[in-house]
Amino acid sequence: MVKTNWAERARERMHEQAESLGNLSMEAFHYLALFAIGAITAWAAVMAFLGMLEKGHITVDDILLLFIYLELAAMVGIYFKTNHMPIRFMIYVAITALTRLMISDISHNHTPDWGVVMVSGAILLLALAILVVRFASSRFPSVQVDGPRKRRNKADEAAEKDDTQDDD
Repeated sequence: MVKTNWAERARERMHEQAESLGNLSMEAFHYLALFAIGAITAWAAVMAFLGMLEKGHITVDDILLLFIYLELAAMVGIYFKTNHMPIRFMIYVAITALTRLMISDISHNHTPDWGVVMVSGAILLLALAILVVRFASSRFPSVQVDGPRKRRNKADEAAEKDDTQDDD
């Protein structure tokens, strides 16, 4: 019986250490990936901006592309601070990308057709998706989990408050 208790305690310690090592590895990977994504986004934005300057003029397409880079950088920053992936920002990026596509298509082809209607419909569906996500997050807030990854800071509280408040 004494050996069983000793073995059980050793097993529990081993599981605790393995869990701690696994958590450390995952957090290290997340931070490394966030820094890499952030650096790649910044590099791509700078290269796009330099290309615009080299061209000698900036179009609406170019400005919308810079907004896409800004939204991606904001997503990385929010995830870095709160450990939450803001799905709304991904939808904003998709809306901006579709808007850029539609403006580019109209400015190059000069003829609105069914493609414009379909892209407009996709933008409308994404806008409705944002409404659904905001309603769901205010109506059904996420469950709080206790543990070593739980970090309550001002950025967390602000992100949750933003999800639960109306924009009125």
